Amino acid sequence: MKSERTVTVFGAYGHTGRFVVARLRERGLVPVLSGRDAGQLEALARESGLGARVASVEDPASLDRALSGASAVINCAGPFATTAAPVIEAALRAGIPYVDVAAEIEANADTFARFAGRARAAGVVVVPAMAFYGGLGDLLATAAMGEWTAADEAHIAYGLSGWHPTAGTRTAGAVSRQRRGGGRAVFTKGRLEYRHDDPPTLQWPFPGPMGPRAVIGEFTMADVVTIPSHLSIPEVRTYMTVEAAREVSSPDTPAPAAVDVRGRSAQTFLVDVVVRSGGIERRAAARGQDIYAVTAPLAVEAVERILTGRTRTVGVASAGEVFDAPGFLRALSPHITVELDA
Repeated sequence: MKSERTVTVFGAYGHTGRFVVARLRERGLVPVLSGRDAGQLEALARESGLGARVASVEDPASLDRALSGASAVINCAGPFATTAAPVIEAALRAGIPYVDVAAEIEANADTFARFAGRARAAGVVVVPAMAFYGGLGDLLATAAMGEWTAADEAHIAYGLSGWHPTAGTRTAGAVSRQRRGGGRAVFTKGRLEYRHDDPPTLQWPFPGPMGPRAVIGEFTMADVVTIPSHLSIPEVRTYMTVEAAREVSSPDTPAPAAVDVRGRSAQTFLVDVVVRSGGIERRAAARGQDIYAVTAPLAVEAVERILTGRTRTVGVASAGEVFDAPGFLRALSPHITVELDA
């Protein structure tokens, strides 16, 4: 029998998965721990007192058992080029919503291309990239758009104090680079292009107190999939502060280290979004701590809204399309400080 408060977390023992499990419990939902590593699952189950179900993307029956009785599934296990499709297939078989935290551009594009029709026909909500990259930028851009249905450009600038990547981030990045043949993705003229030259470096005018900072231009993230999936914007560009880009690309940068009781690192962020139409510019910004930790309230808020019927569509949809963007951002206020143009 399906429980309306039970959510399977695939990849529950990973860095982001642990934050998601903790946030589900804070919201009164019951996580079911799942993943392929039996040892790590058992350790987390003992530590948390939660149930665990070993599952592998190579074994559809094990995924079916992992999702049995659950009302939703959150996929936190990368690389999503490998895990997203099998877990979505299992969610469709179970008839339950699927949310993931994928930052991989190609994996997210695959989800839209492969499952849009099937998920819509099944009446199932599938939300890829419901995370710091992809989800938050899309919500901010959608909120900044207001009543606009189209714009000329969207710019998402990431002001990270630093970026100590997890092992999962490194693996996902390697998979994406391999799929691109070492190139980099750019969304221009309404489509993804791949380039092999060096990205530009420029100054971005972040709002105070951060102020102008050097950023890597065309440091492309999942926003180039989520935003154009529902907003008519032919140019979507993302930027990253030079220091953070340097750290995430260095093999010597250590993994994140906890500095508080919630397990968050000292990393802070400012996401500055600008949308332009003609001569008019609108902005939205979000500030917070730890990009991995803040992914948990994003993903869990999404599941809570889906389970309580606060959605605008079915099928594969990005955060800004399926949810009320300003309302969603307001609900994140304990975790993120949001500033919107009046």
